[in-house]
Amino acid sequence: MAKRKTDWKDEAKKLKDKVKKLRKKLEDDVLPVVEERMEAVADAVGEAAGKVTAGVKKKLNPVSPLAPKGGFPALPRIAGAEFAAIEAGVRYAGRKDVMLVRLAPGTAVAGAFTTSATRAACVLDCEAKLKVQPGPKDGAAIVVNSGNANAFTGKLGQEAVDAVTGSVAKALGIPASRVFSSSTGVIGELLPHEKITARIDDLKAALSEDAIEMAARAIMTTDTFPKGAAAEVAGEGGTIRIAGIAKGSGMIAPDMATMLVYVFTDASIASAALQKIVSRQVGDTFNAITVDSDTSTSDALIVAATGKSEAAPIGDLRGKVAKAFEAALRGVMMDLAHQVVRDGEGATKFVEIRVEGATDAADARRAAMAIANSPLVKTAIAGEDPNWGRIVMAVGKSGAKADRDAMSIRFGDLTLAEAGWRSPSYSEEAAAAYMKNDELKITVDLGLGKAATSVWTCDLTHRYIDINADYRS
Repeated sequence: MAKRKTDWKDEAKKLKDKVKKLRKKLEDDVLPVVEERMEAVADAVGEAAGKVTAGVKKKLNPVSPLAPKGGFPALPRIAGAEFAAIEAGVRYAGRKDVMLVRLAPGTAVAGAFTTSATRAACVLDCEAKLKVQPGPKDGAAIVVNSGNANAFTGKLGQEAVDAVTGSVAKALGIPASRVFSSSTGVIGELLPHEKITARIDDLKAALSEDAIEMAARAIMTTDTFPKGAAAEVAGEGGTIRIAGIAKGSGMIAPDMATMLVYVFTDASIASAALQKIVSRQVGDTFNAITVDSDTSTSDALIVAATGKSEAAPIGDLRGKVAKAFEAALRGVMMDLAHQVVRDGEGATKFVEIRVEGATDAADARRAAMAIANSPLVKTAIAGEDPNWGRIVMAVGKSGAKADRDAMSIRFGDLTLAEAGWRSPSYSEEAAAAYMKNDELKITVDLGLGKAATSVWTCDLTHRYIDINADYRS
């Protein structure tokens, strides 16, 4: 029997009432919980997205436009030198941050270090160890960490150095006095040395003559590319090979290199002779560059000669081979120094500052460094502005002897100022066009004497602020 019309209406009314009750229950009980959960999820996603964005922003450190076009060079194997690098988590996860070099027994070691009054424990330790006369069969090692400078850390800083170098000495069976260490990174934080000592055996197991590029990458901090350079010299009876690596990008100024540099050669040469060469050549290479005029607490140049070349030992430094070796070593040092400037934090211009006609070498250097370190000069270069008046300012404040009417200023081959005023041949358009080059040469002739020098620097861009404002985050 078919249902009556009134029966359908009753059922529909009941269903509508049920729907209303369910909707009210959803609105009163379920919806608030869902909204709360959704807000929590949104907050979590937002926080995670923020962290990812910040991480990506921090990692977006593009390779310097001034980097060598061919990338990291093919460096020759140095007999008697083995390299390894590993991730220890000193500061950052997901990157190699400790490197180890094992050097053959009898290796000669020389060095030059920062002259900062607040030198790090590892620098003081290296300086002391270089004064110790090694045994003829003693091996040597270099251990380096990035991410933490172990500087201004009091007695605990030296204890950390002792723990790391002692662990390396024990693992490699060499005296602790022959283990040289370096640290680079944040100043004023204790070095978590236990993270390094826990990986020494792994580093030892990974040692290889072919791992020098890996070592170069492990010592990077704000660097945008690993730095390497090499040379070969025809010795008496065989070839002498030289290979060097470096890190450096910011806190770059003279006295000493304000960077980490390790140069290896298979030459046979006494430590004293090697030290003499290094000391002679550091002034015009690593002490002739500046990025930001800030001298580091931590950095070092260490040169190691394993003596494994078939060439005869280098004795008299006035000899033909000795002179060729010194020139080649200087070339490697200069190449690495220039790469550091090319990787200056935020740099877009590589600049040689040449001062000629100074009364003496000291005045030439004063004037050159005043120009190279001037923020006004460096920002004008960044803006491709041929503002030669800022060069005049920098020379005037330098303390070097100068005479307005004797001085001239050139940008490349263009004479901008001479005889006390703007040059008659001056062209703003030509000067502005020259400033668009990636590599620039600014020459100042003081016109007072015969002394001359060159220093190298880069421009100062907003990217330098971005990198250093965010350095510890």
